Amino acid sequence: MINVLTLIADPAAADLDDSTVAAARAALSALGAETGAPDWLAPGIACDVPFDGLNCDQADAALHAALPTRPVDMITQPVEGRRKRLLVADMESTIIRQEMLDELAEMVGLKDLIAGITYRAMNGEIDFKDALRERVALLKDLPVDALERAHRRVELMPGAVELVATMKANGAYCALVSGGFKFFTERVRVLVGFDEDQANDLEIVDGKLSGNAIEPILDKDAKVAALIRVAGANRIPLRESMTVGDGANDLPMLQAAGLGVAFHAKPVVASQARARVERSDLTALLYAQGYRADEIRKA
Repeated sequence: MINVLTLIADPAAADLDDSTVAAARAALSALGAETGAPDWLAPGIACDVPFDGLNCDQADAALHAALPTRPVDMITQPVEGRRKRLLVADMESTIIRQEMLDELAEMVGLKDLIAGITYRAMNGEIDFKDALRERVALLKDLPVDALERAHRRVELMPGAVELVATMKANGAYCALVSGGFKFFTERVRVLVGFDEDQANDLEIVDGKLSGNAIEPILDKDAKVAALIRVAGANRIPLRESMTVGDGANDLPMLQAAGLGVAFHAKPVVASQARARVERSDLTALLYAQGYRADEIRKA
């Protein structure tokens, strides 16, 4: 069969059951699709359902309409080229739990103000570059050692290490591309095992933040340009790439990749991305590629 549906539950709950798989098959069959036997990638967590006779967009719409309350993520795609050779990932609220400007803002008593600007920018309500300049300006005169203190708060998103380790073990190239700052991306790159990182830079004068970000600012256009650059440098067709992110500045790179995944994304992103992960962790991106539980690396 030429297409595959992957049903993925939160690994912590492991509550994907036969009834949910049967309901998904019934939803596809109701639109005239032929479905194959379920293939469990991880008991209780991930299951493949191959299908023919229905394109992926139709299948995706039917599944989300038929199973709105089931605690699973559902990703449909062609079987051919499913396993990707390139990963380009956003960092904040994707590979790590935090938004680092928000963490710095807490140190000057402005977290609520700056977090509000962050949310509006990530939901596409205001221009990303303007929002970044505004937030950085509010941090003027913050001592540079605050960056290190903020970094100590970093928590990796569950599945981040496994995602990168498994893809690299299978020959993929992994890049971290962030609208945040190089101080943090270079440390997260080493911690998680990415091959490279790209981000913005903060201007520092006399040991303090000047209140300026160094131009040009990496925004949504720069992110998709980074995807194209990295793919070209490694001679990997875009159809063999996977991207993941949560914000509006990630959307162009999600739409340009072979498989772009909106991960616990802001509403505007979730509504426009073809693949969404809303319940599982980052190992969902491995199951979407057909990896089995015993193939997932820890490091």
